[in-house]
Amino acid sequence: GTGLERQAALDSGALAIAEREGRVVYTNTDKILLAGNGDILSIPLVIYQRSNKNTCMHQKLQVPRGKCIKKGQILADGAATVGGELALGKNVLVAYMPWEGYNSEDAVLISERLVYEDIYTS
Repeated sequence: GTGLERQAALDSGALAIAEREGRVVYTNTDKILLAGNGDILSIPLVIYQRSNKNTCMHQKLQVPRGKCIKKGQILADGAATVGGELALGKNVLVAYMPWEGYNSEDAVLISERLVYEDIYTS
């Protein structure tokens, strides 16, 4: 990568980040409970919400129950992040050419290997 993937992910606002130190006492698909300093902090997660651009926003939990967390640690990834870094996909070498009309307008033909080996799937 370029070395800016982590900073781009942080700046995107798609990640759930720990605001303080603590221990994860409860996890769910829609929230994380973090205990520390004598109280419990509830951190909500975004689950399949629509953005202003009509795209789907979703956060995936990245910390197990019982884990001790430091301030600033990534708690949940966004749709385009993995491990707190921007991850937009893979480069695929493509040779574009007409093929008996099957790739007209909005269709692109690809090798089955890309799908079967889970190289390029959505």
